Amino acid sequence: MRRAGRLPWRSTRCGGLLLAFLLWLSVVAPLHAQVLDDTTKVLYGPLTTKVIRERNVLRDITTGQTLDTTLLTFHNIRRYWLNDTTYQQDLGNLGTASRKLLWEQPTKLGARLGRTVFDKYARTASDVVYYDTRSPYTFFRYLQGGLGEQIFQLSYARSLKKNANLGVSYERLASNKVLAASPREGLIRHSGITIFGRYQTEDERYHLLANYIITRHEAVEQGGIRPLNDALIPLAQRDTSLNQLFDYQRERVWLSQALNRDNRDDAHLAHTYRLLGKGLTAFHVFDFNRQQNRYNDEAIPYDASGNILYYPRFSTKRQTQFDSTKTEDRALFRQIENTVGVLGHTDAVDYRVYGRHRNARLETRSLIGGESNDTLPIRTFNNFFVGGNAAFRYQQFAIQTAGEYKIGDEYWVRASARLGFLTAELFSSSYSPTLTEQQFSGNHFAWSHIDTAKFKNTQTNQLLVRLEKQLGAQRFLAEGSVVNISNLIFYNQDGKPEQLNKQRQLYIGRLRHRLVLGGFYTDHDLTLTGNGDGEGLRIPTTVLTSRIAYRGFLFKKALFGQVGVETYFQSRWRAYDYSPSTQQFFVQDHFTVRSYPLVDVFLTGDIKTVTVFLKMAYLNQGLLHNGYFATPYYTGNPRSFQFGIKWNFFD
Repeated sequence: MRRAGRLPWRSTRCGGLLLAFLLWLSVVAPLHAQVLDDTTKVLYGPLTTKVIRERNVLRDITTGQTLDTTLLTFHNIRRYWLNDTTYQQDLGNLGTASRKLLWEQPTKLGARLGRTVFDKYARTASDVVYYDTRSPYTFFRYLQGGLGEQIFQLSYARSLKKNANLGVSYERLASNKVLAASPREGLIRHSGITIFGRYQTEDERYHLLANYIITRHEAVEQGGIRPLNDALIPLAQRDTSLNQLFDYQRERVWLSQALNRDNRDDAHLAHTYRLLGKGLTAFHVFDFNRQQNRYNDEAIPYDASGNILYYPRFSTKRQTQFDSTKTEDRALFRQIENTVGVLGHTDAVDYRVYGRHRNARLETRSLIGGESNDTLPIRTFNNFFVGGNAAFRYQQFAIQTAGEYKIGDEYWVRASARLGFLTAELFSSSYSPTLTEQQFSGNHFAWSHIDTAKFKNTQTNQLLVRLEKQLGAQRFLAEGSVVNISNLIFYNQDGKPEQLNKQRQLYIGRLRHRLVLGGFYTDHDLTLTGNGDGEGLRIPTTVLTSRIAYRGFLFKKALFGQVGVETYFQSRWRAYDYSPSTQQFFVQDHFTVRSYPLVDVFLTGDIKTVTVFLKMAYLNQGLLHNGYFATPYYTGNPRSFQFGIKWNFFD
């Protein structure tokens, strides 16, 4: 039987083949990277390949944009190589469970599964990129880190005559264990396939975008470091003892054969038809989504006296709810959505009005006495929504509104006004708990808040003021907002959902300064959150990213390069803990993650259609401390060397 705690591969297994492939490309591919005519003039390249996005098509903007070939963030793999670029708290390694670090207003209503810790690595169907190419277009990206991190993506698209384009993309993500692994073992395995295509008629009145995405994500769960002979660190010894938890491969962990799987299948179609030019266009969007989450632990830990370790004791008599030797919990969520509406776009006005129907179904199973059986009744949902957005622009003045209402009891609405460099925005929402917050039945946790203990909707209200101004070579942004949150639902210190029956208030400020002076470039982005470390919420007071770089041409403009230093700083906070069996982050009060800076130095280069970077990550390890914690008892990765490449082909 295969051990669940060890993936049957190593993330570096295909490294040799990929490096050989890269070597071959470095010799052969330059001969074919661009198509030339008899006068050696470039016919096809970045300017002849257009990128088309669904969000623009649903504004009736279909001309497409040129490829983005900038170097500014190419070296930052944690944010800009993945599908979510927000700040995240994770378990310290690429591909592990993660959650958004800063406050973000919710805009998803109705029946939602609520298993989101692997969303960062799954492609969203509405964000798939389409192409308009005059020649076949291929690109690949490859990253290799010294600790076993690996990202590979290969994409191919070509036009069929003038008005149609088809493509396929494959991506692979992997990383190795850093904790308790000698020799190193696989930690994460992720693969995804996207088939996409678009079509438009000769008169451009009809446009169609469609894609199908298959995503498979597997994560070994280690449960974090097991310190001080299985006991929690005493309060008086905590600061000094935590310094001893950075032996990485020599540390012990709680779980040896635990594995989380998140499998997703998504089919998506969006098409529009112009009824009266760009002023009135009908549209329809179809979505099918299937998400299956499965947690296995084939070696539940016990002490010598037979008491369960790591997991909570289910009751005074039982160690677990269903099976005392192994855990197998499953959830299968499926939904079909149809959205129909009209939209319009002119130089001064945008609008969209729509209605949506969602049919959803949730099945939950767990292992009972060696057999997998339904542990909760199948739940079905029919949700109806209406919504829309409108925008008006005149010179330096603009007004925008957007919102959605779920028939019955949920809504979100946003309204903003801009005059020159000043913007004011109001946001309000009322949303129901997720399906996982409402009800759960597994081998180690169980709760129900549907009937007698039903949760109320969470309400949020936010006022935001923003100033943004360009002054010569400098650009300034300053934001301030106040957020009121009522009936917040969170996962408490026991790892179970709880509703806070009082109002929470957040004060959020953001400052960003960018400077371009010749080849010198700086970008500093600071976010401050007040009152974020309190009951039901955990947000660090300070999050800062600073980048200082120099860019310029070398070798008679044959090479465009960038060399720089990037620093990430996060202040001291009581970070969320993580429960792998429920796939949820929860608040805790026994562990404070100290403030720490991460300093990276990088070198990027661009030679025609090839972009590469070299980076030393966490260069400052050992200067103040020998490591840092991303999550309680989950260490961030130590210092490592990383290499990445992207290559475009236009023939």
